[in-house]
Amino acid sequence: MPDDLQSQFEQASLDITRLARRPDNDTLLRIYALYKQGAEGDVHGERPGFFDFVGTAKYEAWAKLSGTPREHAMRDYIQLVRDLGG
Repeated sequence: MPDDLQSQFEQASLDITRLARRPDNDTLLRIYALYKQGAEGDVHGERPGFFDFVGTAKYEAWAKLSGTPREHAMRDYIQLVRDLGG
């Protein structure tokens, strides 16, 4: 993975914390899933319990990206952060 992509990914993860407005929940899940896929690859660990609604939503959003190359997820994450004004 190119160092430039990694540094842009890390910068985007900082920029996302400085957004003027909080994105809607669907966008937040997309941000989370792209970040996790870019940082760690395919989903791993156990699916959260039934009553952990937030944890389950995050897990499922990440699981939908299984098989997506990390570099692709990183690029999509960087672009999404930029589109949000980060």
